[in-house]
Amino acid sequence: MDRSAQLQQWLESTLGHATFRLTSASNDASFRRYLRIHFDDGRASLVVMDAPPAQEDCRPYVRVAALFAAAGVHVPEIHAQDLTAGFLLLSDLGDTTYLKALDESSADRLYGDALDALLRIQCASRPGTLPEYGRELLLRELMLFPDWYCARQLGRELNAAQRQALETSFTVLLGNNLGQPKVYVHRDYHSRNLMLAQPNPGILDFQDAVYGPITYDLVSLLRDAYIAWPEERVLDWCARYWERARRAGLPVAADFAEFYRDFELMGAQRQLKVLGIFARLCWRDGKDGYLRDQPLVMRYLRRACERYRELAPLARLLDELDPQAKTLGYTF
Repeated sequence: MDRSAQLQQWLESTLGHATFRLTSASNDASFRRYLRIHFDDGRASLVVMDAPPAQEDCRPYVRVAALFAAAGVHVPEIHAQDLTAGFLLLSDLGDTTYLKALDESSADRLYGDALDALLRIQCASRPGTLPEYGRELLLRELMLFPDWYCARQLGRELNAAQRQALETSFTVLLGNNLGQPKVYVHRDYHSRNLMLAQPNPGILDFQDAVYGPITYDLVSLLRDAYIAWPEERVLDWCARYWERARRAGLPVAADFAEFYRDFELMGAQRQLKVLGIFARLCWRDGKDGYLRDQPLVMRYLRRACERYRELAPLARLLDELDPQAKTLGYTF
């Protein structure tokens, strides 16, 4: 039985005598797919996750959904599950992402709600509950940049001096990242995974959550690969988060300048990772649309490299890899 027939059979068994039709609910960068279930009798729609067990495991999704729900944030309710087959029946958080809803007039309100939810998740954090976002994983993510962006996308083999520059920069970033206090980390807390919902926001795509650096999800949100804001506005949102985190007893740096440096260096790690992931999605998985989002990610990275002396070797390497990029300039 093929996958679609297996899914149809499971839904008919799970939903009883209800008649329904399926439409695509969202595109995903993984092997998962999400389908919206429309009922002929007019009842509220549901969403089914189809996660082929050979490539995906639904158990982390179920575990993190329970953790985040207990923290008081809005995640899909799981109505039925078949973990062996890789099917989950979920409540429907709608189809309006933050990316669709954000504009000049709504940004402060929507980011305020997103920061509220992030603080709830972080305040609920407990060690030993989620996998550690440790050195091995952080470094494996960084290696996506030379392996996929440099070698596969640019077709560049780094010389000895360039490899040394990259290694030196990785050491700086990992030293900072691993030195940050640890909390629950969603790992993709951005405008495509936050939904306009009641209560707001609805949070999706959290199955890869880990226990790691406190600034990571803030970076995902405010240095979003899909939408950019003026630097002064990002700085204001960062400061609002920092003030509220301190009041909530979260272990952020006592000095805002130190906290912002942590934010920027965590951002550089994520931006190197994302450049590599987008290259891999194109060249391995045939999803070339992600290449359109690389220039914004590179602008974030270059600007951080220009601000911090310890990232000067990385700045020079980026110039060598793409000499024209620096002359183009950038605005937000």
